[in-house]
Amino acid sequence: MGDTATVGEYTITGMVCEHCVSAVTQEVGGIAGVTDVQVDLATGRVRVTSNGPLDAAMVRAAVDEAGYEISV
Repeated sequence: MGDTATVGEYTITGMVCEHCVSAVTQEVGGIAGVTDVQVDLATGRVRVTSNGPLDAAMVRAAVDEAGYEISV
């Protein structure tokens, strides 16, 4: 019985410093099933790995809670 990892990639607007990265990492990392969050401050790209299906609406809500927006 093995879990299949799901990876989602998003672009976030408004991040300007390491505090921004930390806030996004903490909020997105708090989503049930998320096992890894990698944030690239220079590009605004965020890579989220989950041990099951990844709910984009939950990622969007977590990013919003951190004070930022996912670029569409």
